[in-house]
Amino acid sequence: MASDADYASFLERANQDTGSAEQQSSSKKKGYGTKSVDTAVPQALEKVEEYYVSDADEPFEPVALKYSGSSISADDVKALLGGEMDVEEVQGSSFKQQYQKVVVAVKQAGSGDVKVFRVQIDGTRAEFYVVAVDEKEGRVVGLKALSVES
Repeated sequence: MASDADYASFLERANQDTGSAEQQSSSKKKGYGTKSVDTAVPQALEKVEEYYVSDADEPFEPVALKYSGSSISADDVKALLGGEMDVEEVQGSSFKQQYQKVVVAVKQAGSGDVKVFRVQIDGTRAEFYVVAVDEKEGRVVGLKALSVES
């Protein structure tokens, strides 16, 4: 049986402040996913408040990556993200219909067609990138969200 001192020590550790909720949230966000910003983010993308519906219901976050092409493909996205994961273009219109606000914001921020890519992170997690090329600024802009699929 544990002593009273051991139990008191356990209670003290359990009740310790682990940091503010903001610190926990920011450290939690950095624990998954891919890089998504290495240049200025368009204002229109920072104002979007939409959530991707999955087991986690995560918010869409801005994407702004340096890029010098006029169109983007799955291979280009893979190269921008480091080339370590599976990337595929999402075909069909159901995604774009469900997340119309996201698509409209990305279209306004970019100068090309809006494309959707699925980036597999691990067995149950993937990210959806909704992006367009901004040729004037030399970047890919858009929004991404984490999808947890059990």
